[in-house]
Amino acid sequence: MLRITVTENALEERWILQGRLTKRSVAELVSNWRASTAKPSPRCRIVDLNEMTSIDKSGEEVLSMMIHDGATFVATGVYTKHLLDQLQARQTDQKPLD
Repeated sequence: MLRITVTENALEERWILQGRLTKRSVAELVSNWRASTAKPSPRCRIVDLNEMTSIDKSGEEVLSMMIHDGATFVATGVYTKHLLDQLQARQTDQKPLD
């Protein structure tokens, strides 16, 4: 099960994800994320992963999409921080050279 909490203030839109980010739960997150990013916003989008218990390959794909969309991540777990580092490195490797 995945719980998504979004809080907003003048400076940021904070997405707090709790639980399991798996194939069964990614559709709702993607739908909400796309709806949010469809509207231009001056606020930065922060995704808090401190309460995540597991992330599968489908979850990794969603996090990659969020990285691509410019999200900033908060994570204290060793595995989650390592996973984010890997996903961000893949984004950098995929960017075309000018």
